[in-house]
Amino acid sequence: MEMIEVRNLKKEYRIAKKSTGMMGSLKHLIMPQYETLEAVKGISFRINEGESAAFLGSNGAGKSTTIKMLTGIMKPSDGTVRIMGKDPFLNRIENARRIGVVFGQKSQLWWDIPVIESFRLLKNIYGIPEEQYNRNMEKFGEILGLHDFLSQPARKLSLGQRVRADLAASLLHEPPILFLDEPTIGVDVAAKQKIYEFLRETNREKKTTILLTSHDMKDLESICQRLIILEKGKILFDDTIDKLLKKYGGEMSLEEIIIRLFEYDVLV
Repeated sequence: MEMIEVRNLKKEYRIAKKSTGMMGSLKHLIMPQYETLEAVKGISFRINEGESAAFLGSNGAGKSTTIKMLTGIMKPSDGTVRIMGKDPFLNRIENARRIGVVFGQKSQLWWDIPVIESFRLLKNIYGIPEEQYNRNMEKFGEILGLHDFLSQPARKLSLGQRVRADLAASLLHEPPILFLDEPTIGVDVAAKQKIYEFLRETNREKKTTILLTSHDMKDLESICQRLIILEKGKILFDDTIDKLLKKYGGEMSLEEIIIRLFEYDVLV
């Protein structure tokens, strides 16, 4: 089953173009000028049920912008996005109930109340049955080690604890699709291992479709089978990590291969 379909997706921004100084500001006020920045330049791809895919690219490559369009946060300038057959921007409420989202720099937990109270609020918001809620809390607590900090407010959690709690919060309602944008940024090695184990098990047992953006090669190798490389808003590579390793690997690691491919610009 096709979970994510993207066709000729584009996103453009209008940016003010003005000279420096007071005169530049006055001139722009009277005769404003703008230039267009193309963040995403007509990309297309499809992701099926149970796939785990990763976006890789330098800063400004278009990864986070694409994720925001897929989750319905941002409206595309052109092209189409379908999440389980529906436009995520036009069907934002329905789409929010069918996806889980984790942004490494932001949290969906309420900042000043205990983590367990955030989970209970989410249970009510999503209308999660009591049996499902208890089952998931027990499982998440065991794999992610939540029991150690459930009574603490989110603002007192370490970064690793917060990310683990956010992962659990995003999957309480058992969404078929999970979007992860830099989920392990700044997280220590021990916490990352718990996160990797949790995501692999979720993907394997629930057939949850995962789309991840990360700069960390360990994230990619531990969680994803498929790699989509973005550069300057375009897709340069879209295939399995295994095929990339077989084609260019030898004695090189995935990180060394990616660096070499970007250095010599051989991805087409």
